[in-house]
Amino acid sequence: MDPSSSTLPGSQVASGESEPEIAVIVASPRWRAAVPRAERLAEAAASAALAEAGVSGAVTVLLADDRAIKRLNGTHRNKNKPTNVLSFPAGVPGLLGDVALALGTVEREARAARRSVRAHLAHLVAHGALHLAGHDHLRAGEARRMERAEARVMRRLALPNPWKGVQ
Repeated sequence: MDPSSSTLPGSQVASGESEPEIAVIVASPRWRAAVPRAERLAEAAASAALAEAGVSGAVTVLLADDRAIKRLNGTHRNKNKPTNVLSFPAGVPGLLGDVALALGTVEREARAARRSVRAHLAHLVAHGALHLAGHDHLRAGEARRMERAEARVMRRLALPNPWKGVQ
């Protein structure tokens, strides 16, 4: 995975706060054909990830195509290629940030890993939301903690552990 990795200083710890506000924008209608009820799944994955991290706030999930994500990746990370998921922390209290996914890349990765596009979508949304909540994977210990959090989120969603069987 190649998401933006930045710790969000303004994340808010949930202590009786309201449910997170998750907005899902389907910029590529092909998402609906690839994953029935993609919006509902993305919302559930982001919400479960924030609950796992113990934070609350607003998150927007963008379900786009490879071309749009390539443009975002070039503009914000100077990488002229699409990637599976990007996270854009807001750094504003109550507003965690945005997560953007590229359908073509997600489909290719799911096929290569012999996973459903549905499960891969949920995993990547959770991954991006965990970044917004302050998780990272730059060092081995951080990576392992983040993988465990992702596995717990997937269990909450009744979807397979994306790390099971991965070396």
